[in-house]
Amino acid sequence: MKRSIIYIGIAAIVGLAVGYFLFGNSGTKTMEMTEHGHSSEAGQMWTCSMHPQIMQPEAGDCPICGMDLIPAEVGEDGLSPEQFKMTKNAMALANIQTTMVGNAKGNNDNTLALSGKIAANEEAMAVQASYFDGRIEQLNVNYEGQEIQKGQLLATIYSPELVAAQQELLTTASLKESQPQLYNAVRNKLKLWKLSEEQINSIESSGMVKENFPVYATVSGTVSEVMSSEGDYLKKGQPIAKVNNLNTVWAEFDAYESQLSQFRKGQKINITANAYPSKTFGGQITFIDPVLDNVTRTVTVRATLRNQKDLFKPGMFVTGKIESNLANAETALFVPSGAVMWTGERSLVYVKVSGDEPIFEMREVLLGARNGENIEVTHGLDSGEEIVTNGTFTVDAAAQLQGKKSMMNKIGGKTMTGHEGHIGMQEDMSSDSSGEMMKMEFSNGFKNDFKAVLSAYLKLKDALVASDAPKTSMHANVTLEILKKLDWADTGAMEKAHIHKSIEMLEVIANKEDLENQRTHFVILNENMVAIVSNLDSLEDTLYVQKCPMANNNQGAVWLSAENEIRNPYYGDAMLKCGSIVEIID
Repeated sequence: MKRSIIYIGIAAIVGLAVGYFLFGNSGTKTMEMTEHGHSSEAGQMWTCSMHPQIMQPEAGDCPICGMDLIPAEVGEDGLSPEQFKMTKNAMALANIQTTMVGNAKGNNDNTLALSGKIAANEEAMAVQASYFDGRIEQLNVNYEGQEIQKGQLLATIYSPELVAAQQELLTTASLKESQPQLYNAVRNKLKLWKLSEEQINSIESSGMVKENFPVYATVSGTVSEVMSSEGDYLKKGQPIAKVNNLNTVWAEFDAYESQLSQFRKGQKINITANAYPSKTFGGQITFIDPVLDNVTRTVTVRATLRNQKDLFKPGMFVTGKIESNLANAETALFVPSGAVMWTGERSLVYVKVSGDEPIFEMREVLLGARNGENIEVTHGLDSGEEIVTNGTFTVDAAAQLQGKKSMMNKIGGKTMTGHEGHIGMQEDMSSDSSGEMMKMEFSNGFKNDFKAVLSAYLKLKDALVASDAPKTSMHANVTLEILKKLDWADTGAMEKAHIHKSIEMLEVIANKEDLENQRTHFVILNENMVAIVSNLDSLEDTLYVQKCPMANNNQGAVWLSAENEIRNPYYGDAMLKCGSIVEIID
């Protein structure tokens, strides 16, 4: 029995010795490698506990506060702090689609496509006017689109002034031998009123004064506007009708700011019309607008077309294509324009970082020239990477909910509300060089008085929801007058910039009863209103920042609401429920 115990003890000692030689040295080596930094995980990132937006591949000091960087935590799912995961079911419901950069189907054949409309050639436009005072007794031009020919009777006018001039002619006709100068002066006066020699001679030979005098067309064309009615009393030079000669028309296209280097006068352009998809019409660029539209960031590019057989009608949609000098499609990276989210300062895309799993991260990119429905990416993406091209805003919403970097929060973390910061496109305008949010300061008086501005603004928003342009104009004017009366003289430059821009947008909305134009300026108004309201700490009621991803040419636009129910001011009944809540301001 004792001998067995001894054998067991000897076996245990031998086992321990063998285990030490087999595993002890490797463990020591592992510890040594760890001490010398050779076993750190590949891809380890370092961050600052005070400034989590700082991410560096090596240890060191925080560039903002100087504190030692610490290893960035990797989530339980193995994702980096900038990455997030969506479920496959959520992707399917939102119809999220991705495209491999460099393999996107599109117009990469080195031609530039533009969308535009046919417009009347204003150089061939004429106004038919009365050359003397009088009352219209009969009007022969009755409707827009009426064809008239040069010499055709436009109207018959009774003119006391012309009656007196005819009587002068008859009187001086008997004195033309003794007072030829007086006679010729009267005839010349009638000629200045566009009476022909034949008409003057007819009056003189008949010896009769005409009470109702005919007015004839001086040009041929199509009536684009009837500017007088029977019974109207016209002053000399007052228009009767506006006439367009449609033998030539303009094809006007909107070119983006980034495309301007591609155009020059005299450049050939091939034009197709939706009405004649199988035909191509050649033209040349005759005009490039020297002024950029500050709202749409586009410039009008125009070509003049011969309108044979009256094929082109003003208002028709057309497409123009030119040979561009963009980089070759094989070397340039083009992505669908719908894949890019634009915040005013930043251009963003979402990259699918795993080919098999729905894992995404936000990426800032630099954009080049637009080519049709595609846009060039000059920095931030590599060929072969996979990006989201449909459902981009749904992916962005998922990033926000998970506290990741997003369009609304470029440093990641919990979305700021209230006086902590403001969201959206204005965050780029209100951050310092380190990327930290800068707080806007307003006086207590301004904060209290701004409640009246908010009340008027919400009525303005409701008028747009109802698609009522006159009421929109009225409430914009009320909001404008209240905002102008507030005391904001002592605020800082950034605060004044937001207020000035809000006033500018309200003035345009108040003066334009064009619903589409009002909604365009409402986009910029909201960027500034949301920035101001997010920095007020004296709100009595909760406000909801809501966003429609389709507004603003699919770039997305926000608005403020006192209710959590979505009622879209950018589309009204057409898409009343389109949108979501992106922030709650208490």
